Amino acid sequence: MLSTRNRHRLLQAGFEVVSATRADRWLAPAARGLGVILTFHHVSPEPPAPFAPNRILTITPDFLDLTLTSLRARGYSLVPLDAVPDRLAHPDPEAPFAVLTFDDGYRDNVEHAVPILRRHGAPWTLFVTTDFADQRGRLWWNELERAIARLDRVRIGGPDPLDLPARDADEKNAAFDAVYRALRGGPEARLLAIIADLCRQAGFADGGVAGELCLDWDALRALGRDPAVTIGAHTRTHPMLAKHPAAVARREIAEARDRIVAELGRPVRHLSFPVGDPTSAAAREFAMARELGFATAVTTRPGHLFAAHCAHLQALPRVSINGAYQSRAALAGLLSGVPFLAWNRGRRLNVA
Repeated sequence: MLSTRNRHRLLQAGFEVVSATRADRWLAPAARGLGVILTFHHVSPEPPAPFAPNRILTITPDFLDLTLTSLRARGYSLVPLDAVPDRLAHPDPEAPFAVLTFDDGYRDNVEHAVPILRRHGAPWTLFVTTDFADQRGRLWWNELERAIARLDRVRIGGPDPLDLPARDADEKNAAFDAVYRALRGGPEARLLAIIADLCRQAGFADGGVAGELCLDWDALRALGRDPAVTIGAHTRTHPMLAKHPAAVARREIAEARDRIVAELGRPVRHLSFPVGDPTSAAAREFAMARELGFATAVTTRPGHLFAAHCAHLQALPRVSINGAYQSRAALAGLLSGVPFLAWNRGRRLNVA
């Protein structure tokens, strides 16, 4: 199995080939959809450390600026998420649109992204996890990274034990990959319990990262007064919804929406599924979002938008602007739709 680092290198090489052959230009008419919803998480000028397995979630302010400049140069108009249903119902292939979405509710979005978004006059959506806004909750992927950063050895007990060295950046990256693979496919309760134990081994308590990284309700209220900002729901605790009973999943979605409405005094019409891949959100969760009255719900399944998505507004794909691929070649490929050609043009909507 390819390591995460080698997989990133392979994909970057693919982007370079697309750019060198100018396939991002000559294949774009066949590959590009009516529009694209982009996914962002962190925006920070800090360079990644040698051990930074979550760097895929962070781009620099300069790369955000390049992304917005590139969208304009390729003829995309920047529209709010509210506009997507009408854009899909009344398609105009000659007028592609882009939507900017930021997941989780990080403080650095306000500090580093907002000035750039305002300079470009860009509307954008922030998806809020309410436990994070309460300054609690488990950003377990950050907890896992921080625990392994402090540990010289990573030990997990139970039926599938692991005992891995973590003395330098290479060993720590390998340990992170192994633990992530071991936990990600299983029950979420086990994942959270094991990462909490690793935090204790590393000398800190789980559950403290949200207070450091995420916007609180006062900051969200201030941000919510900006007419360019749409606030959406991202559940209460950020669970992989498909791993939980239907009643739990529905409560996670509905309670988050209701809490945001109560705190901010504005309607919440859009949902982002946490993690958002097929193991975290599928037909059951799409139906819940529709039944709960969300105008749209977005996944992390990759792809551009097509007219047929008008019938699947609660299962919309997005394109992640990935911190591991902060290059002009990668950006050109993603915006062209070429990497998603297999299901673009409506041949595969990726909504099952």
